[in-house]
Amino acid sequence: MLAERGNKSGMHFRTNPTLAADARLGRSDIEVSRLCLGGNPFGWTADENESFAVLDAYLGAGGNFIDTADAYSAWKAGNRGGESETIIGRWTSSRSVRDTVVIATKVAKWAPHRGLHPDNIAAAFEGSLKRLQTDHIDLYYAHAEDPNTPLEDSLAAFDALVRIGKARAYGLSNFSVASLEQALAICDREGFRRPVAVQPHYSLVARAEAAVLALCEREMLACMPYYALASGFLTGKYRPGTDVSSARANRAARYLDDVRARGLLATLDEIADTHGVRPAAVAIAWLREQPGVLAPIASARTSDQLAEILPGATLELSAAELMRLTAAWS
Repeated sequence: MLAERGNKSGMHFRTNPTLAADARLGRSDIEVSRLCLGGNPFGWTADENESFAVLDAYLGAGGNFIDTADAYSAWKAGNRGGESETIIGRWTSSRSVRDTVVIATKVAKWAPHRGLHPDNIAAAFEGSLKRLQTDHIDLYYAHAEDPNTPLEDSLAAFDALVRIGKARAYGLSNFSVASLEQALAICDREGFRRPVAVQPHYSLVARAEAAVLALCEREMLACMPYYALASGFLTGKYRPGTDVSSARANRAARYLDDVRARGLLATLDEIADTHGVRPAAVAIAWLREQPGVLAPIASARTSDQLAEILPGATLELSAAELMRLTAAWS
């Protein structure tokens, strides 16, 4: 049943609650949807109006979890970085929905604020607050390891942000299992707040390190895999002999060179047809059911693309279907 969701601005979003904010973010008190909307396209392949449409559709579906980074999308010609955060900030402000959504952003990869030195973390955080038009960040990630800064110093900086209430929680992205274990040990030894989330590269065609997933389960770290759709390959639109006009085409099409590609696409198609959904939803549903995974991160350039992804947040695959998908790329 469709319902109306209002906000402080008086705007109403037509909602069909595909998603629900009912998953606990690690040991924190933050409740999030089991599908996280990636902000990577905002300011890159999606302009502001297109980005607003996707964000509106995600919120209308009941979603509340948005992932971005200060570096998005510095790689586009004419961009400087910070574009995605700026668009999200304008959207939350114009819709008066800041208290409705959980925003995750990151530090360490953007050239003006590269690395995890405490001074850099503090400066980058303030920049993100300004672009996001907010007084706090719900989940603040270290975007990558920094071999030039002692991990103790970096963790102390994240801990300080949480203790003063500027960040509700923090997480670690692209950290090895050894570094994750070291981080937890340091936090326990020094009395720092622990990270609550881990963000690895993980999908049907790029399996995360088993030890990382086991650590997430054991230590109650929420796992949010990025590239959940393998740059679009798992949407099914990239096929042998088919040209797709997309900024991600080269990255996605590389999977077609693998001998397993045809078999996996055929399996995705068959299971998607059985459930009346698109292949992207099946790929998300498979990832959602993997040990330790809380909320896969998937992005969309248009609201139509988002509509293909959303069912993956609630689609229930049988044990046999999960095994078939796992075996198709192993």
